[in-house]
Amino acid sequence: MLVVIANDLPPAVRGRMKLWFVEPRPNVFVSGIKDSVATSVIDYLYKYCPASSGVMIFRSISKPPGYEVRSIGPTRKTMTEISGLQLVIETLKN
Repeated sequence: MLVVIANDLPPAVRGRMKLWFVEPRPNVFVSGIKDSVATSVIDYLYKYCPASSGVMIFRSISKPPGYEVRSIGPTRKTMTEISGLQLVIETLKN
């Protein structure tokens, strides 16, 4: 599975993403594509998305912890790594 969340994608990239993904919300893409296609999509995103796109990519993998997280440019959520586990930091609002 591949999940892509972006702050803002270029129109051409967003249109291309709609070929492989369901877009449940604007700039949120979800797909169950195979690993080889997922790698091609990730390479495409790195090639055509400027850092201002703020892309966060969640990809399922076969080794622990079962996923990897990548990003392009600054994102709205902060990522951290604790003992080799990639996590997204959520701030609590009172």
